[in-house]
Amino acid sequence: MADIKTVGVIGAGQMGGGIAHVCALAGYDVLLNDLDPARIEACVTLIDHNMARQVGRGVITQDEMTAGLARIKAATTLEAVGGADLAIEAATENEEIKKQIFRNLAPHLADHTLLASNTSSISITRLASTTDRPERFIGLHFMNPVPLMKLVEIIRGIATDAHTYDVAVNFAKSLGKTTANAEDFPAFIVNRVLVPMINEAIYTLYEGVGTVDSIDTAMKLGANHPMGPLELGDFIGLDTVLSIMNVLHEGLADSKYRPCPLLVKYVEAGWLGRKAGRGFYDYRGEHPVPTR
Repeated sequence: MADIKTVGVIGAGQMGGGIAHVCALAGYDVLLNDLDPARIEACVTLIDHNMARQVGRGVITQDEMTAGLARIKAATTLEAVGGADLAIEAATENEEIKKQIFRNLAPHLADHTLLASNTSSISITRLASTTDRPERFIGLHFMNPVPLMKLVEIIRGIATDAHTYDVAVNFAKSLGKTTANAEDFPAFIVNRVLVPMINEAIYTLYEGVGTVDSIDTAMKLGANHPMGPLELGDFIGLDTVLSIMNVLHEGLADSKYRPCPLLVKYVEAGWLGRKAGRGFYDYRGEHPVPTR
């Protein structure tokens, strides 16, 4: 791609690490940023581990892994990210945090830098309005886990220009992804459909219609889903599920998007799913065990 050679990734969590992983394997130089340098180091270690698994499965070669890892550099400040051709924000799903990242990044940006957010639900137009270049701002919503999932949702804000959109689509395709254009409505396409289903599964549990095990078994065997909705909620992170439901409820003003009180209670308890060791399943033992 003539327009993009260096990609900055802001946020060294699960999504940021996955984005850095696929960009590096596709030949882009990656600047990986996080507020906590230790998280960058841990993220690179995880990328190393995940690439090694790909080598073991014959997905990539050892030479491709070695070259990919060499392309990932730690960027401990936003200033170090500012000169990238494309800067992708992959922080937690919180609008104010994302806006503050873009405000802090603004003084360090090169004139040509394109901006993207990996948000899974928040308005691209609102995020773009906090920057000095809304016409060069776009949503690139990667699916989790990024190295395995083929889709990237492309979301234009009201000011996004045609060149930025074309570059974004070609960039995503260069990573081996399939793109789907989504309009800038709350939660876009995938999460507009998926997350309310998870919330409804939680209501089904809350109302005593079924147990954790029976709900997930029913959807896996009855609807041929690879993962039950409660297990999937744990995988995504229940705090993220709640954030998306709040965006839908507030943005569309429809009671059908009201977050289930049980979901709220789990998040308040810190039972956020796999990453916290407990959610609708307890992951602290040898095998996950339902918590209800």
